[in-house]
Amino acid sequence: MLKIGTVLIPNRVFSAPMAGVTDKAFRQIIRSCGAGLVYTEMISDMGLVYGQERTHRMLDLQGEEHPLAVQIFGSEAEPMARGAQLVEKQGADIIDINMGCPTPKIVKNGEGSALMLNIPRARQIIRSIVQVVQVPVTVKMRLGWAPDQINYLELAEAAQEEGAAAVTLHARTRDQFYAGQAQWDHIARLKQHMKIPVIGNGDIWTAQDARRMMAETGCDAVMLGRGIMGNPLLISQTVALLERGEELPLPTMEERLTLAAHHLDLACQYKGEAVATREMRKHFSWYLKGMRGAARLREQINQATTRQKLLDILNQIKA
Repeated sequence: MLKIGTVLIPNRVFSAPMAGVTDKAFRQIIRSCGAGLVYTEMISDMGLVYGQERTHRMLDLQGEEHPLAVQIFGSEAEPMARGAQLVEKQGADIIDINMGCPTPKIVKNGEGSALMLNIPRARQIIRSIVQVVQVPVTVKMRLGWAPDQINYLELAEAAQEEGAAAVTLHARTRDQFYAGQAQWDHIARLKQHMKIPVIGNGDIWTAQDARRMMAETGCDAVMLGRGIMGNPLLISQTVALLERGEELPLPTMEERLTLAAHHLDLACQYKGEAVATREMRKHFSWYLKGMRGAARLREQINQATTRQKLLDILNQIKA
């Protein structure tokens, strides 16, 4: 087990917060695969403060297993603190601050990884949240803005000084986005400097990758992101390998298709068929990736407008 602040985490395999991916249905899938800590999508502080309906839906934690982490983003201390208080009231066990998102629409507002360009403001945001909530506060960051602006150590030390309970490092710079290779040696360096837990993130595509990251960096936990899109069972494989030393077989086609159908049913339950069908198209493309005929079926997936049409595509593959 791992302790983050006052929260006990049952294992050291976490699922990353991913916009447009880690909604309620996907979180339930990930939890069923054994993730020790599950994160929401990143949630806007302004959406929380102004009570936007979409933000409220994103923060629906009712009926979910715990522990749960809610990630919030913003650029100013006061609304971030107010948003964090609202998140705490909704039942979050951990509040995570996004200081790593690289997307242009986020950084242009001074949010996400743009905060790594302004450590004093980042420090103020962390302090303001820690002061007003009782649950642990964590920070997710990148190496820095660019290769000549690597400052994760400075931000991580500021976070620790202001009372953060853990930090997550995605071992790429902002200008890399998701290209190139994650530089795990920086995770090792960060771990050597910190007293609070360090969570490693970046380029975990197999359970063996996760084991190697922990061995090479000494990080306290691993966070799986893009590797679980369409392959949630990577969580099960990683938990088995890290916790029991057991190497599970790769999921069969049947297992992947069954999970896709279950995922679709959950999405329809939580969002209604019309919205769920539209949003599940990308997930179906990920579930089918690498399967024979997947490229041909992708066009059908993108035109599907009902739950049954998506299920029919799965049945074509089974046939």
